[in-house]
Amino acid sequence: MNSVAAERATDPRLVLAVVSTGVLLSSLDLFIVNVAMPAMATDLGAGLTALSWVLNLYAIVFAALLVPAGRLGDRNGNRATFLAGLAVFVLGSALCAFAWNVESLVGFRVVQAVGCALLTPSSLALVLAATPPERRAGAVRLWVAFGGLGAALGPVIGGLLVELDWRWVFLVNVPIGLVALVIGVRTLPRPPAEHGPLPDLLGAGALIGAVGSSILAVVQGPEWGWTSPGVLATFAVAVVLGVVFAWSSARHHSPVVDPALLRAPNFSLATANSLVFQIAFAGMLLSVTLWAQNVWGWSALQTGAAIAPGPLVVPFVAIAAGKLINRIGAGPVIAAGGLAFGGGLLWWARAAELAPDYVSGMLGGMLLTGLGVGLTLPTAFAAGAGTLTPHRFATGTAVLSMARQLGLAVGVAILVALLGSPTTPAATLDAFQRAWYVTAAVAVLAGVIGLGIRPMTPAPKPVDQQEPSLVPQPNR
Repeated sequence: MNSVAAERATDPRLVLAVVSTGVLLSSLDLFIVNVAMPAMATDLGAGLTALSWVLNLYAIVFAALLVPAGRLGDRNGNRATFLAGLAVFVLGSALCAFAWNVESLVGFRVVQAVGCALLTPSSLALVLAATPPERRAGAVRLWVAFGGLGAALGPVIGGLLVELDWRWVFLVNVPIGLVALVIGVRTLPRPPAEHGPLPDLLGAGALIGAVGSSILAVVQGPEWGWTSPGVLATFAVAVVLGVVFAWSSARHHSPVVDPALLRAPNFSLATANSLVFQIAFAGMLLSVTLWAQNVWGWSALQTGAAIAPGPLVVPFVAIAAGKLINRIGAGPVIAAGGLAFGGGLLWWARAAELAPDYVSGMLGGMLLTGLGVGLTLPTAFAAGAGTLTPHRFATGTAVLSMARQLGLAVGVAILVALLGSPTTPAATLDAFQRAWYVTAAVAVLAGVIGLGIRPMTPAPKPVDQQEPSLVPQPNR
């Protein structure tokens, strides 16, 4: 009986099903707030600039804590770290539902972010530990597809929940998270812990401050003035904290970003692609949500339904991309995803009008951006994670996830700055068109970065190693 239970516990399909619930919830909640923002603004009496921190501070804290959390998982055991993260996330969700103003909501979102940072790298580490080496690339694509599906479906589900009350976008996580927690305690495997050094918490704190200060300056620049003392001082704080981060990373035995990871084949390019593409992704999702609700005057439910075609194509494209990668390599697939995503934004910039017209003004762009997400996100993440050694699964995937979250925060900040506060319908149209053109250029840049990723094939298995390594092969 015990052997049967152990076999079931390490079944990669069972592990993927359990941990994907946590990943889906955390990713879903990151974007479900987009559709709820107008309702929050009315209920809490806040504007776009203040509410943007409900998205931004969550992403910043999430990003900065991912790598230390990944190191804790590698050091102390990924099973315990995942379950602790899921419990903290559920607690944060319950607190968010009872927020009484913007400040309390932002604070409780930080609790959620801490939970997400703990569970995200450990979840993939559990999947990789339970999956044979030759099947890991496919497992990573499925894991990322779950996260991407949750992120893209957030506005759709959010639209339904906001019709009841915006607080339901947080309350819905509680029962689902508790069920996943109970099942996880009984079924998740116990891969051995590394028991290595503690992570660089000073570096993580400096990174939070540096990124947060930079984003504050970008968000407030149009209102305060780009050369005002407040903006210049905030940028200066960001530079100082950036220096502290670099100094701490260079001296600490377990830095936030391990230089050895960046030397792994394809890892640096995959990380850079994740950062840049997520800037475009965040700008796309928030802009189309604000356009539908604030310009076209649609309800949250209508907006969610309008966005749905894009998310629906993501899992199908992600699965089909696996066969395409085998034929032409990951780099061209990622580049095609960047072009498709940029094409969707250009569609909106050229076709969207102040009068609502879903078919000609939004649908085509929504399908193209969904195609771009399905081609890019799982492929780039798999290319980066596929080169990691087992004792760096959680830490390495945390770096990739950190780049994605930083990109999200930067993307929201840039969009808020580009939109500004237009006072006429014509100025509003000009602002959104400008934002879509800029975001399209960022998406194409992400595709160009990804084009440099080389195909990976298993190397011959060394006699003294238990797992094959992956080595880069030149493009043919």
